[in-house]
Amino acid sequence: QPVTLELGGKSPIVVFDDVDIDKAVEWTLFGCFWTNGQICSATSRLLIHKNIAKEFIDRMVAWSKNIKVSDPLEEGCRLGPVVSEGQYEKIKKFVANAKSEGATILTGGVRPKHLEKGFFIEPTIITDINTSMEIWREEVFGPVLCVKEFSTEEEAIELANDTHYGLAGAVISGDRERCQRLAEEIDAGCIWVNCSQPCFCQAPWGGNKRSGFGRELGEG
Repeated sequence: QPVTLELGGKSPIVVFDDVDIDKAVEWTLFGCFWTNGQICSATSRLLIHKNIAKEFIDRMVAWSKNIKVSDPLEEGCRLGPVVSEGQYEKIKKFVANAKSEGATILTGGVRPKHLEKGFFIEPTIITDINTSMEIWREEVFGPVLCVKEFSTEEEAIELANDTHYGLAGAVISGDRERCQRLAEEIDAGCIWVNCSQPCFCQAPWGGNKRSGFGRELGEG
């Protein structure tokens, strides 16, 4: 029987230096932390232009520390627990391995102090990444964002494609022609422009490379 496979991902979000930083930060965090990162298309690899990297990262860290992690029934909750103890331990192991490989955990990666029970983990931002690290290459399926800087459009494309996955990706820039170029050059089934994770249920969906083949709602 014909089949369509929609598998995992390690999707990039590429942010250039001609953006509204606050809006781009919001989309970047939403793209990775929505549903606690437990979504196959999570844009969990941030590629940020070096000209704005420090300011952008500082704002992300500040914003992340203000995300309310709590019982989902509490008013104002933005992140609840991850799905299971097994997944919770897996996420912690990814973070620990990243640290042991030389990455820097800027924020998160641990249980919130006010939550003694449940599979809660703070939203996590990791820098000082190299492309051989497990955290860069493997899908975490949790609220973990790894960050790497770039200098040129060509470098951004190369880094975005440095993965055996190809489910989705995002490009944020004030230059529409640049967005179009990257949308064509990034090897993924779906590219969002100036956003991440919007839901267009009527659109075809599927991945390239190890992220699967075929398109849900596609035509043969």
